[in-house]
Amino acid sequence: MKKVIYALILPLVVVSGLVFANSEIKNETSKKSAPKPLSAAEMKAEREKWYMEAVVTSLPPGSRLGFGVMVRINGYDYFLSFGPDKSNEFQQLHSLKVNDKIIIRSHSVFSVSYAPKDSYPIISGDYVERDGKIIYKRAPRKGGC
Repeated sequence: MKKVIYALILPLVVVSGLVFANSEIKNETSKKSAPKPLSAAEMKAEREKWYMEAVVTSLPPGSRLGFGVMVRINGYDYFLSFGPDKSNEFQQLHSLKVNDKIIIRSHSVFSVSYAPKDSYPIISGDYVERDGKIIYKRAPRKGGC
């Protein structure tokens, strides 16, 4: 008789525990509110994080990586690469001089790559601005992201 009572009470306890736990999970998710949309000023501030101030430290000629310059960002040296120097696409970038202050935007801000024979991290340049004027802007890829 005791075994039958225990056999009936045990599933009742297990099921009620599961129902109670499930209701707590639903309450937690409903308490989280959706993020409110950012204001124009907040959006501008978020975008400014992607812009980096840099100082041109040297202009290495004939790099195997294509056209690029050495820059210092927050006290660290980087090689700012733009790709193969095939056309006049980099004409305005050739006007850069040592100690020029530039603003850089890169698609690889957090994923800096390294060349096997180079000791400097490589940043690919998507956008360069000097004295408030855009001197380089990478063209978007055709047919892709």
